[in-house]
Amino acid sequence: MGPGSVEPAGSVESGLAKSGPAELAGPAKSGSAELAGAAGPAGSAGAGSGRTPQKRDGHGRRVHRHAEAAPSGVNDGVYRAGFACFVGRPNAGKSTLTNAIIGQKIAITSNKPQTTRHVIRGILHQENSQLVLVDTPGLHRPRTLLGERLNDLVREAWSEVDVIGVCFPADEPVGRGDRFISAEMAELKATVIAVVTKVDLVSPQRLAEHLLAVSELYDFAEIVPVSAVSGHQVRTLVDVIVKHLPESPQLYPDDVLTDEPEQVLIAELIREAALEGVRDELPHSIAVLVEEMIVEGGLTKIYADLYVERDSQKSIVIGARGARLKEVGSQARGEIEQLLGARVYLDLHVRVAKEWQRDPRQLRKLGF
Repeated sequence: MGPGSVEPAGSVESGLAKSGPAELAGPAKSGSAELAGAAGPAGSAGAGSGRTPQKRDGHGRRVHRHAEAAPSGVNDGVYRAGFACFVGRPNAGKSTLTNAIIGQKIAITSNKPQTTRHVIRGILHQENSQLVLVDTPGLHRPRTLLGERLNDLVREAWSEVDVIGVCFPADEPVGRGDRFISAEMAELKATVIAVVTKVDLVSPQRLAEHLLAVSELYDFAEIVPVSAVSGHQVRTLVDVIVKHLPESPQLYPDDVLTDEPEQVLIAELIREAALEGVRDELPHSIAVLVEEMIVEGGLTKIYADLYVERDSQKSIVIGARGARLKEVGSQARGEIEQLLGARVYLDLHVRVAKEWQRDPRQLRKLGF
């Protein structure tokens, strides 16, 4: 079969679910960057510890000493609303951080690079502000047409937001990709802050070294170390972002947490389940398309196709006697039921679309 051809393949029906760091106040660099929250034990959530007075480092920069677990909002007498996005190289913790701030899973996560493929918006409602977080794919060197389109999505998001948080994982040294992304910030009008992620995975000394290295990349407005997993400094990060949002009326109704269509969110949850435990080269080749959703009383029937590029990949996803695909269906169904608040019947099929990442027609069909 030629490029772009689709071959029907194995299927499985997933049946009805059951009802039912030591203080770090050192200098960053000569300039205006603030180290926001560079205090408190790495990896600690610090719930209930409250605010302590701000200090200044040896260069006169403010060091915010927050150690709170849940967003509270900035109360300066005005209502602020706007858009922010986290950017960074693949697997920098952007989606995990987005979910932690919103307080609900609106972006899928995985330890595989380039997990995020769609621009997902999550909305945080607070008394004096509304923050719309735009989760973007990781910026990377594209090897396919899909990769080029994902990078275009990232740059488009940069041009439309008020605040950009560049994410630098604390457990990895600053590299070429970090320097490239930081340099790209120079042409943008948005306020740019640095977000050092995964601080729960490193020692206070390693974190201090990483903060210094990050501060030398760009003249960031502020630098905030956080852990989305433990909750450390998540509230501080929200306050820092909101402070830089414009005065604006509310943008979304109070009951809206994301503006993404349900079918897109469901497809992403299925893909997340399919990514678990697969080989390194396979995640880039999996795409999911929800073909049909039917609501019958309290039951939602979902029919979806998983696309891969080769027959060998199809065999991996299906597994021996369909065991792997059944596992994917079971895991995804539980997540989808939480999303919809209803019982779900999930029918999955695996199909081969040869070289779909390079085929414009297939990319359009799959929503890219």
